[in-house]
Amino acid sequence: DTDIFAHAHRHSFSSIMSEGTATIRTRKFMTNRLLQRKQMIVDILHPGRANLPKTEVREKLGKMYKTAPDNVFCFGFKTAFGGGKTTGFALIYDSLDVAKKFEPKYRLVRRGYLERKKSSRKQRKEKKNRQKKVRGTKKAKIGAGKK
Repeated sequence: DTDIFAHAHRHSFSSIMSEGTATIRTRKFMTNRLLQRKQMIVDILHPGRANLPKTEVREKLGKMYKTAPDNVFCFGFKTAFGGGKTTGFALIYDSLDVAKKFEPKYRLVRRGYLERKKSSRKQRKEKKNRQKKVRGTKKAKIGAGKK
């Protein structure tokens, strides 16, 4: 490994399952003070077993970095061809409030912290076409109540 951060922070965590073991390693670890989080690439070695559920990855990363699993956000996992190794990304926020402030809405919806507003495709299209007819700040007014 020729990663810059590889030698400073190399955590490894193993868990024994009945089907086989799964090892979680983190690399390119970085503390982002501005967004009050730790960010890292997560490598999961799981020979002989299917992908780990994100909930399990969250719990293990929470244990590794001594924080609540609620503060851990995992995403972007890609499995190597042939399986056995999965690589993704993880963010560990200092608190849940900070996470709710900085995380994109779709990831908060995935976790159930936000409710997605549901409107039919037709309604969305009609609203878009009404917005085309006006300029500037009036577009927002159309969204709230019809003109």
